[in-house]
Amino acid sequence: MADLLLASASPRRRELLEQIGVHFICEAQDLDESVLAGESPLAYVERLARAKAQAGAANTSLPVLGSDTCVVLGAELLSKPETQAQAKSMLASLSGCEHSVFTAVAIAKQEASGMRVSSLVVETKVQFSTLSNAMIDQYVATGEPMDKAGGYGIQGKAAVFVSHINGSYSNVVGLPLMETASLLQQFNVPIWGEV
Repeated sequence: MADLLLASASPRRRELLEQIGVHFICEAQDLDESVLAGESPLAYVERLARAKAQAGAANTSLPVLGSDTCVVLGAELLSKPETQAQAKSMLASLSGCEHSVFTAVAIAKQEASGMRVSSLVVETKVQFSTLSNAMIDQYVATGEPMDKAGGYGIQGKAAVFVSHINGSYSNVVGLPLMETASLLQQFNVPIWGEV
């Protein structure tokens, strides 16, 4: 029996929720993910997470978790690359630099008094080592960067690029687990299955 609807198709978010024993079903929400004029990365990911959660909650009695992740280098928001050339460019720009990963988590539930929504945003700093062009080419050839914000997956082959992080590792993967567990508890969604 599901206790939660995950409004995402991300296999990484599914794995992270399974890791903490949440019983859930998935139903991705198809939304316009364009950045609004003048919108900060933090505001952008929180707006999307809340919109996904609320869209899902409009059609179920379950609490709905929506989430969004973005990678920010300086003032530039790096979303998912659309081409291999774009992925190579992103990785070259991240080489030898520290960047931020922002993940927003929102939970929405339709209640008698209306839609209840809680959300938060977590930031993790990630330091990349210096990457050679050959290393970037080899990584992009694996196909791994193509569905990931910033063009890399810390939980995959790109783990070798990361010299250190400051903050939540699971946040960089796509769902900050400590903070997510806290939100789930606010909506009476059990973690760790039936202990």
